[in-house]
This record gives sequence, structure tokens and C-alpha cells, in this order.
Amino acid sequence: MRIGGLASGMDTDTIVSDLMKAERLPLDKLTKKKQQIEWQRDAYRDMNTLLLNFRNQTFDMKLSSNFRARTVTSSNESKVLAVAKSAADLSSFSISKIDQLATAATKVNAGAISKDPSTKIDPTKSLYSVKDSFLNSNFGWDTGSVESQTLVAGATNKLTLANGIKLQNITTNTSVKVDGKSYEVVTGDGVVPATGQVHVDEAGNLQFFDTIRSGATIKVDYVADKRVETFKPSSEFQQIQVARGPVSLDDSITVTINGNEYKNTDSNNKGNLIGADGSVFATITEDGKIDFVENKLAKDTEVTVSYEQRYFAFDLGAHTSKGEVNERFLIQGSESLNSVLSKISSSNAGVSAFYDSQTDRVTLTRKETGDFNETGDEIITSPGFLNNILRFGSGIESGGENAKFTINGLSTERSSNTFEMNGVTFTLKDKLSDTEPRISINVANDTSKVVENITKFVNSYNELIGKMQSSVNETKYKDYQPLTDAEREDLTDKQQEKWEEMAKSGLLRRDSLLTGLLSKMRTDFYTPVTNSSVDSKFKQLANIGITTTANYMEGGKLTIDEDTLRKAIEENPDSVEKLFTSSGTTSGEQGILTRLYDSLTNTMNNIKTKAGNSNSTNNTFTLGKNLNNIENSITRFEDRLKQVESRYWSQFTAMEKAIQNSNNQMSYLMQQFSTQ
Repeated sequence: MRIGGLASGMDTDTIVSDLMKAERLPLDKLTKKKQQIEWQRDAYRDMNTLLLNFRNQTFDMKLSSNFRARTVTSSNESKVLAVAKSAADLSSFSISKIDQLATAATKVNAGAISKDPSTKIDPTKSLYSVKDSFLNSNFGWDTGSVESQTLVAGATNKLTLANGIKLQNITTNTSVKVDGKSYEVVTGDGVVPATGQVHVDEAGNLQFFDTIRSGATIKVDYVADKRVETFKPSSEFQQIQVARGPVSLDDSITVTINGNEYKNTDSNNKGNLIGADGSVFATITEDGKIDFVENKLAKDTEVTVSYEQRYFAFDLGAHTSKGEVNERFLIQGSESLNSVLSKISSSNAGVSAFYDSQTDRVTLTRKETGDFNETGDEIITSPGFLNNILRFGSGIESGGENAKFTINGLSTERSSNTFEMNGVTFTLKDKLSDTEPRISINVANDTSKVVENITKFVNSYNELIGKMQSSVNETKYKDYQPLTDAEREDLTDKQQEKWEEMAKSGLLRRDSLLTGLLSKMRTDFYTPVTNSSVDSKFKQLANIGITTTANYMEGGKLTIDEDTLRKAIEENPDSVEKLFTSSGTTSGEQGILTRLYDSLTNTMNNIKTKAGNSNSTNNTFTLGKNLNNIENSITRFEDRLKQVESRYWSQFTAMEKAIQNSNNQMSYLMQQFSTQ
């Protein structure tokens, strides 16, 4: 903090400030130069973005589907629809007969599943609660705990089990899938899994023969011998509810509180939980509610409950296009009929299930059409829940037939009504007798679509040319330089905006990279394509109706004679395609799009070398290195300005001291004269 002019009365601050303005002029030039380079860098990067977008369009245009668009006509779309891929041959088909359509196998159960027709089962309630409402109530209930865990391969191949819990019925009630693929489960000491198998032991360890990629999802459904849950309510409580039900009161139930155990040892009332002194401490109901009678427990009291739940299992399979598929289902007693049928429908068994409350019957339908098991049923049901409870054991299966038809004189069949032949996808919709007119399917070029694709690409090229021409021809206003902060203060916002617009004009004027690319792209378009794949009649764009506009100022934009282009595509579509897409060792052999792609890539790389991209550091591209040099010069110059300013102040301070000394001497002399 400096105060000047005390002796001289001069405005030292203003004088030094004005002197420093003159000293800062070279620094302002450096700052403006830096801003110009940054603008130019950004302009190059914006242009590279335009080139990248057009190069992507060029790559996409090279796809054969743009030149081989096909149109298909059917003489009777009410019976046969057809859609052609771009690779489809130009051909025709004749379907003279459709004997039958492909159908999906459906199995309907033998009859109503409710015991009392007047009070049918409620499909939304738990199966255990309505078990006695079924005509056949022998579900084959078992006790344990149905569980499911998802592991990440590599992190661990072991289930997380509480102390004392073991897996039971491993081979029958354990399912292991890796990224959706099922593995056969084997168990037993000394048993080594083979390919497609996984060894599982009681402790939940999984051992695969196959190499499982790290990060793969391993889903394991299994049955444990019991379930252990821990509760710690945050307020005083008298009741708790276990998560799973129904609870098996016939088996061991243990509640542990502060190290004291209470068990259902009373054979006359298995719902009583009795302590070591023989008194009833709590009761438990079949639905899993534990009531501590008159024993209210304080908050944060830890309660551990070990119990077994009721469950059953069943198998369902189907013959599919992938072979025979089988799925094991583990069903908790708390699940409803609707939830079980939903599990079936969403499983890998390839079967959907449905319960009709009106008829009180259940149906199973394979999701695929066709006959994949010529010797028997397509849907495989098993004894127990499916065959006995839902009565599929004596159910009748229908459907599961292949589509049978005659095409081009050949009698054949397919498992689906939609199938592909020679790049054409057919969909059979109805039967056709041999007395009805034949159905003709004709595949032809979709000339209009090809013309549309080429026109769209040419328009994109013209748009790019327009933007590049605008940049390289843009006027450069040398009198408009970037504004310094001090200069901005003297202008309004609108004046600043206008000034900056003029200053940014012409950043890429006559740029050699862009003018070179414009020239190269024109050459790419007009140089004949000479190779064995292109008919000599169609070796140049002009031969197919694509020429430059008459206006030279437009810089090589293209115009299309649609009639000539359409005629060329209809006459020789392969040559038109190869004119654009041919590959080759020389530029003359290469198609137009191949040349363009290479030219664009080379220029984009050159621009990146000069201006980098958003991820580049300054020392990796030319303009960035220039910016670093200018920034270093600015830093050095700012240090010099500080020294110059300090020197000015030192000089003015010395002057002030000299004036002050002179004033003191003058005052002294005046005092001497006044005393005489």
C-alpha cells in the first residue's frame, strides 16, 4: 500500500498508472495473440467434429444395405407375408399349398382343482392356507428353508450361511446358473465335476470344472436345513414376526434371548416355547408370529429365532428348438397359486401357465410352436404338484405341430410360421388348398430407397462443403483484435459481442488443411473407378446422374439427376454399389466412399496434430505448444512489469524525500531569518 505526493503534491498513483499503461502495451499484444490462438484452436476442433460426423456417415453409407434395399410383393398377403433382407437374391417364389400352420403345444389339466365347486380356491392366498381346499391336498410338504443367493464369480464361489446351517437334498433341490446357463449339480465326498457340472457341498462351497469368467453372475437356489433370523427392535416389544412361513411347529423351533433358549418341546401344544424351568415364555403360530405372552422385552433386546418352514418342489420340462429343457421349482408355503404359475411362465422351461377361475382349470402352453418330440408330448410334467394337485397327470396335450407347405414345388415344413429362405422372411398366416390360386412372392430392388439413401448422403456432403467453404472464405478483419479487460470496460455488452464476432471472423481463412481437403474430396468424387467389379458404363458419378452444380462459387457441390440415377440402379445395381464401395490397393481401384473415408481420416489426423482435441494437453499439439510459449512470455513480462513499477515508485519516493529535505532546509533558514 503506497501513498505518494505528500511532499510534492503530485498525483503519483495516476502518473505511475499512466506510465505502466505504456509499459503494458507489449503484454496486451501477447494476451491478444494468446486469445487468437485459442479461438483458432477451437475453430479447428469444431471443424474436426463436422468432419468426424461426416466420416461416420461415410462409413455407414458403405454398408451394402444402403444399395441392396429390397422390396417384396405377395399376391395374397392374407395368407403369406414376406420381408427381404438386403442380402436377399432378386428372385421369385411360388407357394402352391399350405397344409397346416405351426401350433404351440398346449396341455389342459384333467378337470377342476377345487374340492368344493361352490367355494373355489383363492389363487391369491398362500398355498399352505388353502391346501385343504384342493381336490387333492397331498402336496408332499417338506421342512427346511428355501433360499436364493447371487454370487459374483471370482469374488467368491461360496454361499454365505449362518453358523450351523447346512444345505439339504442338494442334488434334487439345488439349482446353479451362471449368466443364465444351468449347470448340473453333483455332490458327495470325492466326486469331481465334469464339464457342465458343479459340485456343491453342505457348507455351500461351489466347485466348477469349466472355467468361469471373472465377474460372471452365479445364481444359486437351494434348500437349507433351517433358517436363522435375528431381531433387535428399537422400542419396547412383545411380539415379532419371522420373515418366512408357514412355520413347521412339528419340528425344532428355538428362540434365544440373552443366552437363554426357549423351545417348542411341549408335545401336547407345539406352539409353546418353553424355557429351562419348564414355564411357557412365548407362543408361536403356524404363520410365524411369536408372542412373548406377558413378557415385554426392552428395546434393543437381541432375539434369535431358528426354525423350519414348509415347502415343496416339482419339476417341469419341455421339448424345444434347443433340445429338452427341464426346470426345478422350489415353492414356499407362503406363495400363492398365481405366484407359482408366474414363476413357471418366467422360467427357462419355455412354458407359460394360466389358471381360469371360471372353469377352475389350469393350462400349460409351450412358448414355441412346432413339433420337437415326434414320439410323445412336448410338455413334460412330473408327479406331485403338477400331476396330482393340478391334475396334469391325466391331462390331454394338443397342438405342437410344424407348419407344412409346398414352395417352388418342394413339400417341406418348419417349426414356426415365420422362417427365412435365401434372405427372405416368410410369415404363413392361413392354410392354402391346392385348388386355390398359387401365391407368388417376388423380390426386387427397392430403387426408390437406394435413390433416397444416395440423395441423403449427397445432401450431407453438400452441407459439409458449404460450411468448409464458408470458413476458408470468411473475411479477416485485421483492425479487430481481441479485447483486453480494460478495453471491454469502455464498451457496452452489445458492442463487445459485435466486436468479438468481427475479431473471430476469418480464423481459418485460406487454411491449407481445409482447402487441401476440399480439393482432395473433389478428386475423390470425379476420378473414375477402374476395377473388374464396376461396369465401364458406370465408372464415374456423371454416368449415374451425379454432377457438380453450374455455380462455380458453390465450390464443388453435387447435384443429382434422379431419373438418370434411378435408371442406372435398375440397369446395373451391383456396379452402382461398387462405384461407391469398392476396395483396392490403388486410389483408382477404390470406390468413392473408400477414398473419401481415407481423405477425411488423414485431414482429421493432421488437424488433431495442429489443434489437438478436448483430451489433449498443450504440449502434444502445435497450437498448444505455441500457447505454452506465449504463456511463459506473459509470465516473464508480468514479472518484469512488477520490477518496472517498483522502480517508478522508488524514483518518485526518492524525489519526495528530496523535496521534503529541501522543504525542511527552507523552513529552517526562514526560522533563522525571522529570529534576527
